[in-house]
Amino acid sequence: MEKRIRLKERDAIIQSLKSGVTPRIGIQHIQVGRSNEVKALYKDIERISEGGAAFRLIIGDYGSGKTFFLSVVRSIALEKRLVTVNADLSPDRRVHASSGQARNLYSELMRNLATRNKPEGNALASVVERFVTQARKEADETSTDVSTVIHQKLASLSELVGGYDFAKVIDAYWNGHEQENEELKSNAIRWLRAEYTTKTDARRDLDVRTIISDNSFYDALKLMSLFVRQAGYEGLLVNLDEMVNLYKLSSTQARTSNYEQILRILNDCLQGSAEYLGFLLGGTPEFLLDPRRGLYSYEALQSRLAENSFAQRAGVIDYSSPTLHLASLTPEELYILLKNLRHVFAEGDTSKYLVPDDALKSFLHHCSQTIGDAYFRTPRNTIKSFLDMLAVLEQNPSMQWSQLVQSITIENDCPSDTDEIIIDEEADEILNSDKLADFKL
Repeated sequence: MEKRIRLKERDAIIQSLKSGVTPRIGIQHIQVGRSNEVKALYKDIERISEGGAAFRLIIGDYGSGKTFFLSVVRSIALEKRLVTVNADLSPDRRVHASSGQARNLYSELMRNLATRNKPEGNALASVVERFVTQARKEADETSTDVSTVIHQKLASLSELVGGYDFAKVIDAYWNGHEQENEELKSNAIRWLRAEYTTKTDARRDLDVRTIISDNSFYDALKLMSLFVRQAGYEGLLVNLDEMVNLYKLSSTQARTSNYEQILRILNDCLQGSAEYLGFLLGGTPEFLLDPRRGLYSYEALQSRLAENSFAQRAGVIDYSSPTLHLASLTPEELYILLKNLRHVFAEGDTSKYLVPDDALKSFLHHCSQTIGDAYFRTPRNTIKSFLDMLAVLEQNPSMQWSQLVQSITIENDCPSDTDEIIIDEEADEILNSDKLADFKL
């Protein structure tokens, strides 16, 4: 018996893919290919669960499916009882900064914190609630004060930067719970989300001396990974996408500082200093390989991220490398993907299919002739065009698919925002010098 697809999932998938973004739910209905990459990341998730750490760069061209792949791994992590956080980097969000951009990134990660029961995000309060409930249960069993149990459970955190205040904030949340003081609970969650901008406010509201700031971005993530473990989860997986925004930074110093932060994270994960923590960073080939602006411009990163020379010479892929270059979908896999999309469009009911298999073959042949092999290497626009065609057929039942296929125009995928207009190094130096002091319009 065929399994029906819920209308909510069907609409989320169709609407997301038609607008060129990755759906947040229902991705299991359309996932195809890349089985070796998924297996490699599954091993990483198991390593995190066992107290280890993982670091991966997911590299692929624009529209090749990086974000989709990250979402697939994220959904696997949720099923394995990890907590996940995800965010896209932007000019206002990066891993190292001095004007609040790193704190903004941390806040965005915490807003998107997800668990298996709350996969859509915004689950930070429920994780804290779960920890407090367990602490209360232990306190009842041992006839101990709940605050004492909280500090005992979080004792290991006090060895880390900011750990003592982290424990105090969780204790403040418990006090708010006990006193039915919603404002105190809300302030504790605000602190955990890095929404306090001054230490004065934090001290007044929560009696703590520190806040989560630009300087403590990574340290706070290490604390959170240990905290979610104490709350009964298996670990923390951090998904950072659109890493190309670091490559686009015009200031050499800002880029270097961010690359140093990435190096610190990489070293911690590979040397075993981090526990129950994993990082997945999605970026384009130029973000990694560009010798002037990419990660390869930073020598210490280049040596650690360089491809396995033996695998290169043998023409195979080393799936244990910290850098994972996403293989293109094959034309056969794209054909299966279109079949899956047709199935989703029909809500899982084969009697509602709008086009036969011949239409899929004809459509792919047309794509091949229009944009060459880019139709399966960067399939985003191919998928959008196919769903547009199905939408027209659904709304105009009298039309024939054969009429539509030949009239479809498909464009080659390219960067979503034309920020390829980056200030080059020479212009950067001029802008940061006094050479423009006498310039007048």
